[in-house]
Parts: sequence; structure tokens; C-alpha cells
Amino acid sequence: MNGAQTLAPGLLDGVHDSQQAFRAVLDALARPGQVRRIGPALPDVALGGAMARLLLSLSDDETPVWWQRADAGLQHWLRFHTGAGLAERPEAASFAVFTGIHQGFALSDFASGTAAAPEFSSTLLIELPGLADGPALEWRGPGIRDVQCVGLQGLPDDFWAQWQANHAAFPRGVDIVFTCGEDALGLPRTTRVRRLEGV
Repeated sequence: MNGAQTLAPGLLDGVHDSQQAFRAVLDALARPGQVRRIGPALPDVALGGAMARLLLSLSDDETPVWWQRADAGLQHWLRFHTGAGLAERPEAASFAVFTGIHQGFALSDFASGTAAAPEFSSTLLIELPGLADGPALEWRGPGIRDVQCVGLQGLPDDFWAQWQANHAAFPRGVDIVFTCGEDALGLPRTTRVRRLEGV
């Protein structure tokens, strides 16, 4: 993001690009563990292309966004283009934006919905250094034929123990979209994950 006088642009073709990104992320969540291309970086936006495009395509004036790292420029950019407000607390967020996560991260900080209304939960958008070649994982569940092998980079050591608790709370729980550059990979709460020891 440039100085205070300059607002970075949004999507070049707002309707087409937004629909394309929306379809791609729905497909990513319907087929957990399969990488989907969202699109290239946007000029002057300090986010990867997938993250920026998903924020512009998914958020609106009824979806407050919580930011791991406060950035007034990015917050203003998103509000200008989508109307999305700022969630002051993680549990108030429809979407949560992470540009890297570390020890101390807690899935339980975010809204997990209720048994009667599980849709009132947070979706986490997490940028990672890579969506492959990390610790070996086996994913199983709806949308996966038999097993999907995944290797995400840059997650804290206790992340998958937290995910196990999130999955066990179904139908409550959060959903996650991991991004890296132009690409995204979905992890819905219905997915069971096993880390392969010693691999």
C-alpha cells in the first residue's frame, strides 16, 4: 500500500473476478486438500494474490474482518472496496486474516457457531510460505476420495492437535482457507487430519 493519499485498486473486472474467486474457493472447500488457483497479486496490495482476491470476493458490509496484524492501510482498502468493517475481537469475526501464525495461536478464540446454527462461525484465511513439501499429512472426510496427502508449511507444532478438537466439535467449528501466492487450499471442519510421524 502506498502513502495515505493513494488507495490501492480492487479487482480489475469486479464481477467476473469476484465470481471466479468465489467459485474457486467453494471448490477448494468442497475438495479439501486440493490446491486451486485464485489469481495473481493486485497492484500495491501487501497481500498474496489469493488472499487479496478472496477478501474482495467474500467480504461485505455484513462480514466483520479481524486482522492478526493491524494495518490501517489494508483495513481501509478492504472497507472501501467491500464495505467490510473491522472486528475488534476474534470471536466477532466472520473472516480472520493471518499472514503467518506462530505459537500461541488458538482456534478456540474464534466463533464456532452453535449446534442449531453452525453457520455463525469464523472462516480463517491463513497465508503460508507453501502449500506443499511441509510435514506429511493424511486428510480424510467428505469431498475426499479415500485419502488426500497434504504437506503445509509454516504451521505451529500444536496446530493439528487444535484442529482435532475443532473437528470433534462438529457441527460447530471453524473452517480454514490456506493461501500461498496465487493459490488456495480448503480445510473445512468436516475434515479429519492425521500427521504421519517420522516422515
